[in-house]
Amino acid sequence: MHFMNLGHTYENTARLVHALSNQRPTLEELPVAYRRAITTIRPLAAHNSDNYPLISFEDGEWADHCRTHNIFGHIFDGATPSDKETRENWEAHLAVAMRLLDETSPGLFRMARLLVTDIVILNSGADGGGSASQMPGVVVMSPGPNWGVPEYMECLVHESMHLNLFVGGAVYGSFKLPSIELEADEHRALSAVKIGQRRPLDKAFHAAVVTVPLMYLQHQRGATTLIDLYTESLRDACADLTAHRGTFTDYGAMLLDELCEFAAGIDFTHVAETISNPAFAGYRPEVAA
Repeated sequence: MHFMNLGHTYENTARLVHALSNQRPTLEELPVAYRRAITTIRPLAAHNSDNYPLISFEDGEWADHCRTHNIFGHIFDGATPSDKETRENWEAHLAVAMRLLDETSPGLFRMARLLVTDIVILNSGADGGGSASQMPGVVVMSPGPNWGVPEYMECLVHESMHLNLFVGGAVYGSFKLPSIELEADEHRALSAVKIGQRRPLDKAFHAAVVTVPLMYLQHQRGATTLIDLYTESLRDACADLTAHRGTFTDYGAMLLDELCEFAAGIDFTHVAETISNPAFAGYRPEVAA
Protein backbone atom coordinates (compact mmCIF):
# COMPACT_ATOMS: atom_id res chain seq x y z
CA MET A 1 0.00 0.00 0.00
CA HIS A 2 1.45 3.32 -1.08
CA PHE A 3 0.02 5.26 1.86
CA MET A 4 1.85 2.94 4.30
CA ASN A 5 5.16 3.10 2.43
CA LEU A 6 7.96 5.16 3.93
CA GLY A 7 9.68 5.62 0.56
CA HIS A 8 6.46 6.98 -0.93
CA THR A 9 6.19 9.42 1.98
CA TYR A 10 9.76 10.59 1.37
CA GLU A 11 9.14 10.97 -2.36
CA ASN A 12 5.86 12.86 -1.93
CA THR A 13 7.38 15.14 0.70
CA ALA A 14 10.33 15.90 -1.58
CA ARG A 15 7.91 16.72 -4.42
CA LEU A 16 5.96 19.03 -2.11
CA VAL A 17 9.20 20.78 -1.12
CA HIS A 18 10.07 21.25 -4.79
CA ALA A 19 6.61 22.60 -5.60
CA LEU A 20 6.79 25.11 -2.74
CA SER A 21 10.44 26.15 -2.87
CA ASN A 22 11.88 24.87 -6.18
CA GLN A 23 14.50 22.96 -4.16
CA ARG A 24 15.37 19.30 -4.68
CA PRO A 25 16.48 18.08 -1.25
CA THR A 26 18.50 14.94 -0.61
CA LEU A 27 17.14 12.44 1.88
CA GLU A 28 19.40 13.91 4.56
CA GLU A 29 18.20 17.44 3.76
CA LEU A 30 14.52 16.50 3.55
CA PRO A 31 13.42 17.05 7.20
CA VAL A 32 14.76 20.61 7.33
CA ALA A 33 13.70 21.36 3.75
CA TYR A 34 10.17 20.16 4.51
CA ARG A 35 9.94 22.37 7.57
CA ARG A 36 11.18 25.41 5.67
CA ALA A 37 8.78 24.73 2.79
CA ILE A 38 5.63 24.31 4.87
CA THR A 39 6.50 27.43 6.84
CA THR A 40 5.67 29.34 3.65
CA ILE A 41 2.06 28.11 3.81
CA ARG A 42 1.52 28.06 7.59
CA PRO A 43 0.61 30.89 9.94
CA LEU A 44 3.41 29.85 12.32
CA ALA A 45 6.91 28.68 11.47
CA ALA A 46 7.71 24.98 11.66
CA HIS A 47 9.99 23.78 14.43
CA ASN A 48 13.41 22.74 13.11
CA SER A 49 15.56 21.37 15.94
CA ASP A 50 16.46 17.65 16.03
CA ASN A 51 13.52 16.71 13.75
CA TYR A 52 11.45 16.11 16.88
CA PRO A 53 8.16 17.96 17.34
CA LEU A 54 7.86 21.10 19.39
CA ILE A 55 5.28 20.58 22.15
CA SER A 56 2.94 23.34 23.27
CA PHE A 57 -0.22 23.46 25.35
CA GLU A 58 -3.59 25.18 25.66
CA ASP A 59 -1.89 28.56 26.18
CA GLY A 60 0.48 28.28 23.20
CA GLU A 61 0.49 30.04 19.83
CA TRP A 62 -1.12 27.15 17.95
CA ALA A 63 -3.92 26.94 20.50
CA ASP A 64 -4.52 30.68 20.10
CA HIS A 65 -4.56 30.32 16.32
CA CYS A 66 -7.05 27.45 16.43
CA ARG A 67 -9.39 29.31 18.76
CA THR A 68 -9.20 32.49 16.69
CA HIS A 69 -10.03 30.65 13.47
CA ASN A 70 -12.46 28.11 14.98
CA ILE A 71 -10.29 25.10 14.09
CA PHE A 72 -11.06 21.99 16.16
CA GLY A 73 -13.57 23.92 18.24
CA HIS A 74 -14.79 20.64 19.77
CA ILE A 75 -11.32 20.21 21.26
CA PHE A 76 -10.24 23.74 22.14
CA ASP A 77 -13.54 25.12 23.43
CA GLY A 78 -13.52 22.79 26.40
CA ALA A 79 -9.80 23.00 27.20
CA THR A 80 -8.96 23.55 30.85
CA PRO A 81 -5.70 25.00 32.24
CA SER A 82 -2.91 22.48 32.77
CA ASP A 83 -0.27 22.68 35.49
CA LYS A 84 3.45 21.89 35.36
CA GLU A 85 3.01 18.34 36.69
CA THR A 86 0.31 17.51 34.14
CA ARG A 87 2.39 18.84 31.28
CA GLU A 88 5.43 16.90 32.37
CA ASN A 89 3.30 13.75 32.55
CA TRP A 90 1.99 14.32 29.01
CA GLU A 91 5.50 14.91 27.68
CA ALA A 92 6.86 11.82 29.44
CA HIS A 93 4.10 9.62 28.03
CA LEU A 94 4.66 10.99 24.54
CA ALA A 95 8.43 10.43 24.73
CA VAL A 96 7.92 6.79 25.75
CA ALA A 97 5.25 6.42 23.05
CA MET A 98 7.71 7.55 20.40
CA ARG A 99 10.28 5.04 21.62
CA LEU A 100 7.63 2.31 21.60
CA LEU A 101 6.65 3.25 18.04
CA ASP A 102 10.29 3.03 16.94
CA GLU A 103 10.50 -0.45 18.48
CA THR A 104 7.14 -1.58 17.07
CA SER A 105 7.45 -0.14 13.55
CA PRO A 106 10.60 1.79 12.65
CA GLY A 107 9.05 2.78 9.31
CA LEU A 108 5.97 4.37 10.86
CA PHE A 109 8.20 6.04 13.45
CA ARG A 110 10.29 7.63 10.69
CA MET A 111 7.12 8.72 8.90
CA ALA A 112 5.86 10.44 12.05
CA ARG A 113 9.26 11.93 12.82
CA LEU A 114 9.44 13.48 9.35
CA LEU A 115 5.88 14.81 9.06
CA VAL A 116 5.00 15.92 12.61
CA THR A 117 6.63 19.24 13.47
CA ASP A 118 4.41 20.52 16.28
CA ILE A 119 2.18 18.81 18.86
CA VAL A 120 -0.41 20.68 20.91
CA ILE A 121 -1.40 18.72 24.04
CA LEU A 122 -4.35 19.81 26.15
CA ASN A 123 -7.12 18.54 28.36
CA SER A 124 -10.47 19.21 26.71
CA GLY A 125 -12.56 16.22 27.67
CA ALA A 126 -12.76 15.31 23.97
CA ASP A 127 -10.39 12.35 24.00
CA GLY A 128 -8.49 11.98 20.74
CA GLY A 129 -6.61 14.14 18.30
CA GLY A 130 -6.79 16.29 15.21
CA SER A 131 -4.85 17.51 12.19
CA ALA A 132 -5.81 19.78 9.31
CA SER A 133 -4.57 20.30 5.77
CA GLN A 134 -4.17 24.04 6.34
CA MET A 135 -1.77 23.33 9.22
CA PRO A 136 0.77 20.87 7.75
CA GLY A 137 2.95 19.30 10.42
CA VAL A 138 0.64 20.15 13.35
CA VAL A 139 -1.01 17.51 15.53
CA VAL A 140 -3.49 18.29 18.31
CA MET A 141 -3.76 15.71 21.09
CA SER A 142 -6.26 15.59 23.96
CA PRO A 143 -5.31 12.56 26.09
CA GLY A 144 -8.09 10.71 27.84
CA PRO A 145 -7.87 10.09 31.60
CA ASN A 146 -7.16 6.40 31.05
CA TRP A 147 -4.61 6.79 28.27
CA GLY A 148 -1.44 4.78 28.59
CA VAL A 149 1.61 4.79 26.34
CA PRO A 150 -0.10 2.71 23.59
CA GLU A 151 -2.90 5.28 23.24
CA TYR A 152 -0.40 8.11 22.85
CA MET A 153 1.42 6.06 20.21
CA GLU A 154 -1.79 5.27 18.33
CA CYS A 155 -2.92 8.89 18.39
CA LEU A 156 0.46 10.01 17.03
CA VAL A 157 0.32 7.46 14.20
CA HIS A 158 -3.34 8.22 13.48
CA GLU A 159 -2.63 11.91 12.97
CA SER A 160 0.66 11.22 11.15
CA MET A 161 -1.25 9.22 8.56
CA HIS A 162 -3.67 12.12 8.07
CA LEU A 163 -0.65 14.40 7.48
CA ASN A 164 0.76 11.82 5.08
CA LEU A 165 -2.49 11.80 3.07
CA PHE A 166 -2.52 15.60 3.03
CA VAL A 167 0.98 15.62 1.49
CA GLY A 168 0.06 13.05 -1.16
CA GLY A 169 -3.14 14.91 -1.94
CA ALA A 170 -1.27 18.22 -2.25
CA VAL A 171 1.18 16.71 -4.72
CA TYR A 172 -1.12 14.58 -6.89
CA GLY A 173 -4.66 15.38 -5.87
CA SER A 174 -6.89 12.66 -4.43
CA PHE A 175 -10.32 13.89 -5.58
CA LYS A 176 -11.70 15.55 -8.68
CA LEU A 177 -13.79 17.94 -6.61
CA PRO A 178 -12.73 20.47 -3.95
CA SER A 179 -13.28 19.55 -0.32
CA ILE A 180 -16.23 21.92 0.10
CA GLU A 181 -18.16 20.15 -2.67
CA LEU A 182 -17.52 16.75 -1.11
CA GLU A 183 -19.70 17.81 1.83
CA ALA A 184 -22.84 17.50 -0.32
CA ASP A 185 -25.12 14.59 0.55
CA GLU A 186 -24.45 12.81 -2.75
CA HIS A 187 -20.71 12.70 -1.99
CA ARG A 188 -20.95 11.33 1.55
CA ALA A 189 -19.80 7.84 2.51
CA LEU A 190 -19.75 5.63 5.57
CA SER A 191 -17.04 6.22 8.14
CA ALA A 192 -14.98 3.27 9.33
CA VAL A 193 -14.27 5.03 12.64
CA LYS A 194 -17.47 6.92 13.43
CA ILE A 195 -19.38 3.75 12.72
CA GLY A 196 -22.72 4.21 11.00
CA GLN A 197 -22.14 7.88 10.20
CA ARG A 198 -21.96 9.23 6.66
CA ARG A 199 -19.22 11.83 6.25
CA PRO A 200 -17.89 13.94 3.37
CA LEU A 201 -16.01 11.70 0.94
CA ASP A 202 -12.53 12.99 1.75
CA LYS A 203 -13.08 12.66 5.49
CA ALA A 204 -14.61 9.19 5.12
CA PHE A 205 -11.64 8.12 3.01
CA HIS A 206 -9.13 9.48 5.52
CA ALA A 207 -10.96 7.74 8.36
CA ALA A 208 -10.83 4.44 6.51
CA VAL A 209 -7.12 4.74 5.70
CA VAL A 210 -6.06 5.54 9.27
CA THR A 211 -7.61 2.31 10.54
CA VAL A 212 -4.85 0.37 8.75
CA PRO A 213 -1.83 1.57 10.79
CA LEU A 214 -3.90 1.47 13.99
CA MET A 215 -4.96 -2.13 13.41
CA TYR A 216 -1.41 -3.03 12.38
CA LEU A 217 0.14 -1.54 15.53
CA GLN A 218 -2.30 -3.42 17.73
CA HIS A 219 -1.53 -6.64 15.87
CA GLN A 220 2.19 -6.03 16.43
CA ARG A 221 1.74 -5.75 20.19
CA GLY A 222 -0.76 -8.61 20.47
CA ALA A 223 -3.89 -6.52 21.05
CA THR A 224 -7.15 -6.96 19.12
CA THR A 225 -9.48 -4.20 20.36
CA LEU A 226 -9.28 -2.01 17.27
CA ILE A 227 -8.99 -4.97 14.92
CA ASP A 228 -12.25 -6.35 16.27
CA LEU A 229 -13.85 -2.90 16.20
CA TYR A 230 -12.85 -1.85 12.69
CA THR A 231 -12.76 -4.99 10.53
CA GLU A 232 -16.42 -4.98 9.53
CA SER A 233 -16.85 -1.20 9.56
CA LEU A 234 -13.81 -0.85 7.29
CA ARG A 235 -15.30 -3.31 4.82
CA ASP A 236 -18.61 -1.46 4.87
CA ALA A 237 -16.80 1.85 4.38
CA CYS A 238 -14.77 0.47 1.48
CA ALA A 239 -17.90 -0.77 -0.28
CA ASP A 240 -19.45 2.69 0.08
CA LEU A 241 -16.26 4.49 -0.96
CA THR A 242 -15.98 2.30 -4.04
CA ALA A 243 -19.42 3.46 -5.14
CA HIS A 244 -17.86 6.95 -5.37
CA ARG A 245 -14.72 5.80 -7.19
CA GLY A 246 -15.42 8.10 -10.12
CA THR A 247 -14.93 11.12 -7.84
CA PHE A 248 -11.36 10.03 -7.03
CA THR A 249 -8.40 11.01 -9.21
CA ASP A 250 -6.24 8.23 -10.64
CA TYR A 251 -3.94 8.61 -7.65
CA GLY A 252 -6.78 8.57 -5.15
CA ALA A 253 -8.34 5.55 -6.87
CA MET A 254 -5.04 3.68 -6.58
CA LEU A 255 -4.98 4.30 -2.82
CA LEU A 256 -8.64 3.32 -2.54
CA ASP A 257 -8.07 0.05 -4.40
CA GLU A 258 -5.13 -0.81 -2.13
CA LEU A 259 -7.22 0.01 0.93
CA CYS A 260 -10.07 -2.21 -0.27
CA GLU A 261 -7.66 -5.07 -0.94
CA PHE A 262 -6.46 -4.84 2.65
CA ALA A 263 -10.01 -4.70 4.00
CA ALA A 264 -10.94 -7.85 2.13
CA GLY A 265 -8.11 -9.93 3.58
CA ILE A 266 -6.76 -8.11 6.69
CA ASP A 267 -3.25 -9.35 5.93
CA PHE A 268 -0.83 -7.79 8.38
CA THR A 269 2.15 -9.53 6.79
CA HIS A 270 1.37 -7.59 3.63
CA VAL A 271 1.08 -4.36 5.62
CA ALA A 272 4.52 -4.92 7.15
CA GLU A 273 6.01 -5.57 3.72
CA THR A 274 4.50 -2.47 2.15
CA ILE A 275 6.03 -0.16 4.75
CA SER A 276 9.54 -0.79 3.41
CA ASN A 277 9.04 -2.33 -0.04
CA PRO A 278 10.50 0.03 -2.71
CA ALA A 279 7.88 -1.21 -5.18
CA PHE A 280 5.37 1.05 -3.41
CA ALA A 281 7.58 4.13 -3.32
CA GLY A 282 7.02 5.68 -6.75
CA TYR A 283 4.01 6.91 -8.63
CA ARG A 284 4.49 9.47 -11.41
CA PRO A 285 7.23 11.95 -12.29
CA GLU A 286 4.91 14.99 -12.47
CA VAL A 287 4.73 17.49 -9.64
CA ALA A 288 1.54 19.45 -9.03
CA ALA A 289 1.76 23.06 -10.11
